[in-house]
Amino acid sequence: MNRADSAVASEAAPRRTRPTNIRWSVIVILFLFYTVNCIDRASLSVALPTISAEFLLEPAVQGLILSAFFWTYCLFQIPGGLAADKFGPRGVIGVAAAIWGAFTAFAGLAWNAVTLIIARLGLGAFEAPYMPSASKLVSKWMPPKRRASGVTLIDSGAPLGSALGGLIVAGLITTTGSWRWSFVIIGLATILIGVGVYLYVRNTPGEHKLVNRAEEELIRTNEGELVVEEERPGVSRATLVWMVVGRMGWAMVFWGLVTWGPNYLTNARGLDLAAMGFATFLIFLCGAAGEILSGLLADYLQKRMNRNRAFKILFGGSGALSLIALAMLPFVSDPGTAVTLLCIGVFFNLFGGLYWTIPGMLAKPDKVGLVGGVMNFAGTSSGIIVPIVAGLLVQFTGGYTAVLVYLAICAAVYLVGSLSIDFEGKKQPKAAVHV
Repeated sequence: MNRADSAVASEAAPRRTRPTNIRWSVIVILFLFYTVNCIDRASLSVALPTISAEFLLEPAVQGLILSAFFWTYCLFQIPGGLAADKFGPRGVIGVAAAIWGAFTAFAGLAWNAVTLIIARLGLGAFEAPYMPSASKLVSKWMPPKRRASGVTLIDSGAPLGSALGGLIVAGLITTTGSWRWSFVIIGLATILIGVGVYLYVRNTPGEHKLVNRAEEELIRTNEGELVVEEERPGVSRATLVWMVVGRMGWAMVFWGLVTWGPNYLTNARGLDLAAMGFATFLIFLCGAAGEILSGLLADYLQKRMNRNRAFKILFGGSGALSLIALAMLPFVSDPGTAVTLLCIGVFFNLFGGLYWTIPGMLAKPDKVGLVGGVMNFAGTSSGIIVPIVAGLLVQFTGGYTAVLVYLAICAAVYLVGSLSIDFEGKKQPKAAVHV
């Protein structure tokens, strides 16, 4: 070995032994920005009691406005996933963030139900690509043994955004004296944060200047275990069907509580704006904690048992316990007990964030974004239905008991669908869809 080679080797050795940790900073940034994403979408639910009083909106109309976000959010899931596969997730997230932030700010200028619906349609269209893009980034940036933790950390931004949205929007309305300013401030902040995310994140570790070769090797070799990742089998038709069923049941519960939860706490449990904002924060903070825990448990259990058993334990407990909590709500009269049950129900319901591990686990590498889009299309189509159904049930029954029964049934669907998924992807290899 000549002197030049020795110098190169001596420089490379420390890099191999001390890999950088840029992968985790990327995951944390994606988590924080998804939190902002979900503050934007949850802001209307918190402000709606105030807006409804100003615009004289009936419950059925409120349900239509809440549903409007999901019309385009659902429609653009698959195109958003395809865009992430074709153009790269970084650029898709950057462009989308600037536009959805603008639509959030535009909501502050609304003067009737129609203009609110237009603002929500734009918001839904450009928030849609975020999670398919983030899921693809996780598959590139994280070693296989850490992907469940990574994706559930990011997806926990959904309940955390709903939690913080309750506090932030209620606080902005109180401070500024207007619900309108709350939308303008949040929208402009989103645009600025989106620029920062675009400047930092890269599509792959190799494109990031702060990532050294030791970290690239660590990701490629599953944190030094020298395990060659098995070829992904693709998603079988049976798995795809049960993914759709389970995800729809989960999303009915989650989006039902996000959209109508603040109204329920205000109108059925008698909480004022400040108390409702704090209760909403507490409920969805528990959801965020539950989702983060589910990712850690998934990584832990997969080291000790096969993947099917690990995920069915987690999804089984999630579906059953969220179902029990929702089923008990109509039988309690104390507001504090009701909030406690909602905390428990949302904590376990958010184990459903593990659905985002399925595309990276089973789909072919160049189809992860597409499968993520299909899966989230199923979930967001439920977001179209549940606000309208809940609004009609409230208007025609005069209360929220029927809504709670409906959500409990949806929790049962989530339980059955999730337990029916083949998480190994090996039971029907001939029927595998090439995705």
